[in-house]
Amino acid sequence: MSTLIRRTTAVALGLATAFVLAACSNPSDGGTTEVADTSGKTTKINISPDQNRITTDKVDSIAAEVPEKIRKRGTLEIVDSSGSAAPLTFHATDNKTIIGVEPDLASLVADVLGLKPHINTVSWENIFVGLDSAKYDVGFSNITVTEERKEKYDFATYREDDLGFEAKKGSGLKVTGPEDVAGRTVAVGSGTNQEKLLIEWSKENEKAGRKPVNIKYYQNDSDTYLALQSGRIDLYLGPNPTAAHHAATTGKTEVVGTYSGAGATLQGLIAATTKKDSGLAKPLADALNHVIENGTYAKVLGRWGLSDEAVSKSEINPPGLPKTDK
Repeated sequence: MSTLIRRTTAVALGLATAFVLAACSNPSDGGTTEVADTSGKTTKINISPDQNRITTDKVDSIAAEVPEKIRKRGTLEIVDSSGSAAPLTFHATDNKTIIGVEPDLASLVADVLGLKPHINTVSWENIFVGLDSAKYDVGFSNITVTEERKEKYDFATYREDDLGFEAKKGSGLKVTGPEDVAGRTVAVGSGTNQEKLLIEWSKENEKAGRKPVNIKYYQNDSDTYLALQSGRIDLYLGPNPTAAHHAATTGKTEVVGTYSGAGATLQGLIAATTKKDSGLAKPLADALNHVIENGTYAKVLGRWGLSDEAVSKSEINPPGLPKTDK
């Protein structure tokens, strides 16, 4: 494992342990979740519909880069997953307002571009259907840069991508590589880079004479966690921020391993995703670099407890998760 990935794993484990103690809801404080780390320091997350999002000013020179059709429309059509995955994207205490780090960053970028953010929530697979048809301008939905996706989409990166293996608390499991999931029953989301990684690990196990991974798919997170608690699955592989947050707020699970979303030799990256050659990649990257420089980006990550996943620069179409060997 490279030095880069060892550092990333340590950071991801730090994020996981940042949520190891009790989390509680405080309705009298406008609806918050407070998560304490082992040192006693807490991150208070606002889960009410009244978000008071971080905002920033329009930058005319960057806004001028936006394709004319979008500028004339005046809105940025943003697509995000309808699945509830705190602290990435989930519903506020009113069970209808979409909140989380993804809509916050999307809104911040729209500010720089001088556009009104219009967030559309759809199922995961329909994110890409909508981007393909130009129904939506950009996806902000924890989308990992992959070499396969780069054939159809352009990317402007904004967060590191670390995956988390979540197990029932007290399971005794530890996951550091393919051998640790050999013969295990693992749930994963269909069409995700987590699924791609898990399939690759299963193939590696078979080549090495070990048992393959028994991969399971569930319609929603509640079904997945019910299966985890009942012992029908051993592990759930998903985004590490979601795994860490769920473990903290329920006290029933724990993160037993982390891994870069781009594999063993490359740091995975999450990116704003647009249809290839849409003309949006550069203004998106420029807007992201502007908010990184002016400090509002750091404030957004900080309010969701995700400062460890910050990037120092937004990149257009960097190396991503390699294609699957056929």
